[in-house]
Amino acid sequence: MLDLYEKIEEAAAVIQNAFAETPKVALVLGTGLGGLVDQIDVKASIEYGEIPHFPTSTATSHRGRLVCGFLEGVPIVAMEGRFHMYEGYPLKQITLPVRVFKRLGAELLIVSNACGGLNPYYQSGDIMVIDDQINLMGDNPLIGINDDRLGPRFPDMCEPYDQQWIDRTLALARREDIGIHRGVFVAVAGPNLETRAEYRFLRTIGADVVGMSTVPETIVAVHCGLKTIGLSVITDMCLPDSLQPANVEEIIATANRAAPQLLKIVTGIVAEAGQTRIA
Repeated sequence: MLDLYEKIEEAAAVIQNAFAETPKVALVLGTGLGGLVDQIDVKASIEYGEIPHFPTSTATSHRGRLVCGFLEGVPIVAMEGRFHMYEGYPLKQITLPVRVFKRLGAELLIVSNACGGLNPYYQSGDIMVIDDQINLMGDNPLIGINDDRLGPRFPDMCEPYDQQWIDRTLALARREDIGIHRGVFVAVAGPNLETRAEYRFLRTIGADVVGMSTVPETIVAVHCGLKTIGLSVITDMCLPDSLQPANVEEIIATANRAAPQLLKIVTGIVAEAGQTRIA
């Protein structure tokens, strides 16, 4: 049975065979960011099923392929659709692509997601740059024997999202006249949404938004030494005293309405990354 290091090597080899460039930026495109692919000068498109050890995305609105090419003249790899714990995959498999991106030479990881708003000052359709995170998924992708070739046994999490790049993102949003929040993302396993009591609890412990992804990827990014930026689109408000049943179609529609602003931010970050020494 192959160990994690060997799986990373096999997956990276297939991608490098299709796209010889060294990507500077890797992107995980959540709900609402699929349109970014239209702006990429695509050189290779690989279905997840063609990449060794990649899971298959089953989530609604997630395409399920790796797009390789250039965005703003910068070599990138982009996951058009991600994997989730609620799909039944172990976190080590969910986060394998992040390790593969590091192996390919990426220096910056941009992760995006759709989420529920807990902060009463937020509104549906708002964008938040993630400043910090809380892991309530009941699992961790680093559990088990550590491979020192991939990262340290006890990675420090005082800065899971790079503060310099958070500041750059906020400045970019101001230049584009895009309103943006800065807050804390809490991840839960899903797939059910939370009860009113759970929303009150999550807000009480300091979360501004809640979702079912991103945190495992960020933990692994820290472990392997990737700078990370997280962007959340608030697709519905989860205020316990005025809670309404969730509507998946409305959630996706809200994410799509926010997409043009989110795309401006992401393309701006990639352009800056292309002109910046990241490591």
